[in-house]
Amino acid sequence: MVVPQRIFGRNSLSQNTMRRPRPTRPVFLLLCLLGSLLGGASAASPNWPAAPSRLQFDTPYGTLQVKDNEYIYESRLHFNDADVAPVVQGLLNIPYAFSLPSSQIALVSINTGHTDCPVSYRWVELKKNGYTVSPAFGSCSDQIKVTVQGRNFLVQTPNSQKPDKIDVYAYDGKTIRKRTQP
Repeated sequence: MVVPQRIFGRNSLSQNTMRRPRPTRPVFLLLCLLGSLLGGASAASPNWPAAPSRLQFDTPYGTLQVKDNEYIYESRLHFNDADVAPVVQGLLNIPYAFSLPSSQIALVSINTGHTDCPVSYRWVELKKNGYTVSPAFGSCSDQIKVTVQGRNFLVQTPNSQKPDKIDVYAYDGKTIRKRTQP
């Protein structure tokens, strides 16, 4: 007969009895996170890469960085310790950055937490004489592929209305053009 023993305030069985190991809380949370990520995959492309993550981008012209706030959706984008104009606010990330001969350019993802369209993007070009911020663009998805084609920076993302289509946003340093492809 096995007699329970009281050790450190918990009931446990004697050493001769095998206990089934219980998963720890971090393992459980990791499994939940993986399940939610895999469950949200798009039908348009099952191979969307995970976007890199950075909160600071150092350049010869200054530093572009995310200034945290206590409330997660109120972080702000700063250039040389001042808010960029127009103000870029939300859960921010700088997933991609590129060096050009006379400037540096960074893609900023902005998650506002809104349920109808939580994610948008902006390009920020940093130069010797300051910076420019593109208009917001995107198809409300955090799934993106970023490439460079000639002088254009391309962002591909699933179409929000038709998941079997891909929206391609081309930025040439001045304007953003959108086209949808099958």
